Amino acid sequence: MEKILEGKTTETRNLKSMNMDSMSIKEILTLINEEDKRVPESIQEVIPEIEKAVKLIIEAFNNGGRLIYMGAGTSGRLGVLDAVECPPTFGVDKTKVMGLIAGGEKAFVEAQEGAEDSKELAIEELNGIELRSNDIVCGIAASGRTPYAIGGIEYAKKLGCKTIAIACNKRSKIGEIADVAIEVEVGPEVLTGSTRMKAGTAQKLILNMISTASMTGIGKVYENLMVDLKITNVKLQERAKNNVMQITGCSYEIAQETLEKANNQVKVAIIMVLLRCNREEAVERLNESKGFIREAVK
Repeated sequence: MEKILEGKTTETRNLKSMNMDSMSIKEILTLINEEDKRVPESIQEVIPEIEKAVKLIIEAFNNGGRLIYMGAGTSGRLGVLDAVECPPTFGVDKTKVMGLIAGGEKAFVEAQEGAEDSKELAIEELNGIELRSNDIVCGIAASGRTPYAIGGIEYAKKLGCKTIAIACNKRSKIGEIADVAIEVEVGPEVLTGSTRMKAGTAQKLILNMISTASMTGIGKVYENLMVDLKITNVKLQERAKNNVMQITGCSYEIAQETLEKANNQVKVAIIMVLLRCNREEAVERLNESKGFIREAVK
């Protein structure tokens, strides 16, 4: 029988925590904190691969494609988490970035460990969302050998999709088959094999980088502000007004009034104030600039 976890850094014992059960609480917490500091340093080494992934995603978005995250357990949950934050943050449709987790929605709150071993389940779920050749599939697997994530990438490639792999072991199986392999090695976990820890942190940081940079690349950010956010509650209503005020220098009252006229579309309101134009003209300028405020107000 194949020893599927043999030789994987994510399964290696951490020599610094060999006596964790006899450490004080403070010693355990300090050790975890020290090990966590290694994560961003490890990610820095794979920025060139993350850049390649972002470029593929921007190209897919510009061609009407979607970004599909696929993973099991912690990896799947992190993909879903990043996906569901994109609509309120960047104003995109909920299908623009999607997260598929082995075992379905139930797996988000209750472990469905056996589901990760099924390549067929991955194919079934991709068919369920009508995967198209202009979509991007990103398989997330700390070990780099999760059948569910690998099956998703294999099937996506057959349909002509570009694919990305995020793993926490070098020379991973999933990395071998993906168009772009982001393999960040953060070292053994403090609690052996518990990849919800450093590996999960690394995946979360990388997903933040991917979605934020990709959305910036299609005009969803101006300066460092969310200018396409969806106003769905009081907090976001105030954030939208603040964004209009900070960019245009207008008063609170003008920001509120203009947002109302702009149907709560922040970018439209910003252009209306900057160019002193009506909503229709602002929308036209945005369409001509493909959604980029800098181009629209030139």
